[in-house]
Amino acid sequence: MTGPVLLTTLFPGLVWAMAALALVQVWRRAALWRAGAAAPVAWLDGLAKLPRRYLVDVHHVVARDAYASRMHAVVAGGLLAASVLTALAILPPLAGSRIYWVLVALAFAVTAVGSFLVGARRYPEKQKRLSAGRFQILPFLLVAYAAGGTLTALLLALGGGGGVLAPLALLLAAAGGLGLAFEVRHGPMRHAAAGALHLVAHPRPGRFEGRPDTALQPLDLDAPRLGSEMPADFTWNRLLSYDACVSCGRCEIACPAFAAGQPLNPKRLIQDLVAGLSPAEPAYAGNPYPGGREAEGERGPLARLIGPDARIHPDTLWSCTTCRACVEECPMMIEHVDAVVSLRRHQTLERGALPEKAVGPVTDLRQAGEPGGRSLAARTDFAAGLDLPVLDGRDGVDVLLWLGEGAYDLRYGRTLRALVRLLRQANVDFAVLGAEERDTGDLARRLGDEATFQSLARANIATLARHRFGRIVTADPHALHALRNEYPAFGGHYTVMHHTAFLLELIRAGKLVPNRLEDVSVTYHDPCYLARYNGETEAPRAVLDAIGVSRREMGRSGRRAMCCGGGGGAPVSDVPGERRIPDLRMAQAAETGAGIVAVACPSCTAMLEGVPDRKAEIRDIAELLLQSVEAGR
Repeated sequence: MTGPVLLTTLFPGLVWAMAALALVQVWRRAALWRAGAAAPVAWLDGLAKLPRRYLVDVHHVVARDAYASRMHAVVAGGLLAASVLTALAILPPLAGSRIYWVLVALAFAVTAVGSFLVGARRYPEKQKRLSAGRFQILPFLLVAYAAGGTLTALLLALGGGGGVLAPLALLLAAAGGLGLAFEVRHGPMRHAAAGALHLVAHPRPGRFEGRPDTALQPLDLDAPRLGSEMPADFTWNRLLSYDACVSCGRCEIACPAFAAGQPLNPKRLIQDLVAGLSPAEPAYAGNPYPGGREAEGERGPLARLIGPDARIHPDTLWSCTTCRACVEECPMMIEHVDAVVSLRRHQTLERGALPEKAVGPVTDLRQAGEPGGRSLAARTDFAAGLDLPVLDGRDGVDVLLWLGEGAYDLRYGRTLRALVRLLRQANVDFAVLGAEERDTGDLARRLGDEATFQSLARANIATLARHRFGRIVTADPHALHALRNEYPAFGGHYTVMHHTAFLLELIRAGKLVPNRLEDVSVTYHDPCYLARYNGETEAPRAVLDAIGVSRREMGRSGRRAMCCGGGGGAPVSDVPGERRIPDLRMAQAAETGAGIVAVACPSCTAMLEGVPDRKAEIRDIAELLLQSVEAGR
């Protein structure tokens, strides 16, 4: 063969060899995924929707970091285009076309630009949130493949192929390309292969359908093992999803527990699940868990994951507020919170290893249907003198007002009183369940006590079945989420609205006429279980705008807002940290200069109002609306 002919054979052959090596590495990795439990996957539907999931859903998250978005588009697009175009050059008409090789050279040149963008985030100094280790060699492999590929393609475009330069260029491309393919099993390129498969076999496909898919999956309480004790207890596609992690650190900078110095780093948690599965996994090279706790313990599909001497310390598990900030920020759409709850289920149901301070509330939930052990009839005590209608014995109502646990709190009782007065003024046909209302079970479920949750859910569903009502309105986003999203799995299907959405409806219908409070400055704190779990961010703001207050947004708001620290059982788990999450959130609120922090959740009210030395007042949106409505009287 002549020089150019040999080069046009070896160069495409290199790409096919890379593909073969990558395939072998994926197959070897898949042997570990197969150790997980079975899971149904709609393969054809997932494959058909992969392009949109990758190009739209994933890049919608990636684009929040403008630099990372440009970098990823250039390097991934260039790498894929250059490799595919080169592989197609096994076809003689393409291999003999100089114009075609110019196109290939351009694709490799784009890859080279992207490679330098990748390197700029790591050299001369790595960004703090990124992991080091084998990720540090990635820019060099990319540059070698891109530079060698560009030079080889240019030589073919010019009709060359002889001399010393051609084999050197091809060797450089081979070193980089085969190195990238080798990194598919244990290195940074694993996320590319596992990530694509993860998007096809995602355990929550509803996330790609434009709606929140946030309900926890019911646990079969008759299963031989409850929850996850070891990697093999997770379904295979969840083990796959953990391998999709690119260790970018977006989850760790979004995590309120990590910011507060509690022993949780969501990136490290996912990497510990990966390391727990594979004895050959390279050492973790990112930011550790705060508090100096290093993960140790055995590895392998049957290795115990949780324990003071295991990979994940129990305090790490109980530090999570289940706020889903990590999930919201993850560009690979990994479900961190599902992993946490699955591990908690095993700790609670199999080992009885709840945090000490959580034992009392959970016991009260089991015995009294309420985490404080108080009388269910006392739930309506906040409404003394308000003539609160009770549904028992009535023919039915348009609106069932679900009070939630906030009704027992003296402070949140003021919010509920304001809400009841607004409903009265708007002539809404409403009532409450009174002593028939039990806790929804949200706290029990987040703490891993699925048995208590299911018992409460079935009891509440049976109660609701005895009454007629049009829809449920609640001021508690945790109750909203349970009733709207988690009860359907047990036969409870209801139209459930948050009180801010319902109040907005009344305003727009002219049933409530607010007066403008123009001298009042307000910043709104989004509850996690309203914004991230249920996608409701606009109704509370629309109510505030109707009131006419001067509204100021915090730096973290909407679906990206920071948690108050009150979810997931965190207040009763009470894992110490260097700071308190609500203190951090109120500091963010103080930066706006607003005199009032508007809230829309009893947990948020309690957590933020408990911050010492705060300068802003905490007011629920219902309280502000009532003030506005009554201002003209």
